[in-house]
Amino acid sequence: MQKRRINKKRMITVLSLFSMIVLLTAYALIMAFNSDKNKTGQNTPNTTQTQQPTETPTPAPTETPEVTPGPAGTENPDSTGTPADDPAETGKPQELIIRTDYENFQPNEAGDIPIVMFHNFIEAYTEKTEKEFTTTFGEFEQLLETLYNEGYRLISMQDFIDCNISVPAGFRPMVFTFDDGTPGQFNLIEENGELKVNPKSAAGVMIEFSKKHPDFGLKGIFYVNMDKGDKTFEGAGTLEERFEILLSYGFELGNHTWGHVDYTEAKNNSAERIQESLGKNQEKLEEILPGFRFYSLALPFGSLPENKNLRPLLKDGIYNGKEYHHETIMAVGAEPSVPSVSVKYNGNYVRRIRAQGREPVACDLTWWLPKMTSSRMFISDGDPYTIVVPKTKEADVNTEKLGNKSLITY
Repeated sequence: MQKRRINKKRMITVLSLFSMIVLLTAYALIMAFNSDKNKTGQNTPNTTQTQQPTETPTPAPTETPEVTPGPAGTENPDSTGTPADDPAETGKPQELIIRTDYENFQPNEAGDIPIVMFHNFIEAYTEKTEKEFTTTFGEFEQLLETLYNEGYRLISMQDFIDCNISVPAGFRPMVFTFDDGTPGQFNLIEENGELKVNPKSAAGVMIEFSKKHPDFGLKGIFYVNMDKGDKTFEGAGTLEERFEILLSYGFELGNHTWGHVDYTEAKNNSAERIQESLGKNQEKLEEILPGFRFYSLALPFGSLPENKNLRPLLKDGIYNGKEYHHETIMAVGAEPSVPSVSVKYNGNYVRRIRAQGREPVACDLTWWLPKMTSSRMFISDGDPYTIVVPKTKEADVNTEKLGNKSLITY
C-alpha cells in the first residue's frame, strides 16, 4: 500500500513537471512568433493628408549630410563607351537621403522639372554642321558634369508621370529625352564577337559618367520612328538586339510617329492618318519586341493637328485592331515643365527645353540654367512617398493626383 502511494505521488510530480514544460514551451513559441512578426512587418505610406514635418519617419537631420545645390536655371526639322559592368549594376543609385529639417533646405515638390530634348551627337563640329540641334560628345560630357555639380539628378519619364521622385533631399529631378533614334545617341559596336555600347555615343558617355557618379542616375527615353527600320541606332547588331541592350541599362523607348509626321500639314489632319502614324509605329515595335508598348509620345516639330477635335487621337486610338495609349505627349516648348501633381499640369502637351547645339539660342538649356533658381524648381525632400511644399505653395498641388503619397506643408 505504501509503495502504491509513493508511486502515485511520483506520478503527480512528473505530471506537474510535464505540464510546466508544456506551458513554458508554448509561451516561448508565442513570443518567438510575435518577435518574428515585428521584424518582417512592413510600413505602408499614410493616406493623403496634411502632416506636420515631425510626423515623417525619416532619419534625424544630424545624421544626414547637408546638401546645398547650386542655382539652376523646335524640333530638328532635318533629322536624317564600352561598359565592362553588368548593365543592371552600372549606375546603381546610392541610398536615398531623406530630411525633415524643411526650414533649413526648403524643399518645394510643386516646383518645375526640366525635361531636356536632345537630337544629334558627333565627335567634332565642321563648317557644315547643323547649328541648333547637334552637340559633340565632349560638350555633352561637360554638360553632365555641370548638371551634376548644380544638383540635378536624372529620373525616368515614367517616374515623372507618377511623380515618383527618388532623388536625395535638396536635389532637383531632371528628365532626358532623345528624338529620332540617331546613331550618335546610341549604337552598338562588336568587340571579340561581343556586342557593346559604343562609347562614342550619348548613351556610352552617360554609362561611363555613371560609373564615376552613380548617384546622378542612368535614365533617359529615346523616341523612335520605326519607318527608319535598320537605320534606327544604326551600327552593329540587329534592331532587336539594339533595343534589348538599350532597355537593359534602364533606358526607355517612346513613340515619335511613323514618318516623323508634321500634324500641322493638311494631309495629316484626319482621324485615319493620325491613328496610322501612331498605331503603325506601335505595330512595328511589337513585331520586334512582342508585347512592348509605347506609353509616351514626342510630337515631331511639337506639331498639333489644326482640327482640335482630332487631338484626343494623339493620346488614344486604334490601328489594325490594336489600341495605343500615351500617358504623356511631349511638345518642344521652351521652358521647364510643372510636375504631374501640379494643378497646372497637362499631360497632353508637356513642354521641354532643347539642349544647346553648335550655337546657343534663346530658351535653350544653357540659357535656362542660371534662371532655374531654387525658388522656382522642384527641390526634393528625398522621400518618394511624400510631397513636401511650403505652406504658400499648397494650392499648387492637385491633391486628387497624390495617390498613396502624403502632402506635407511647412
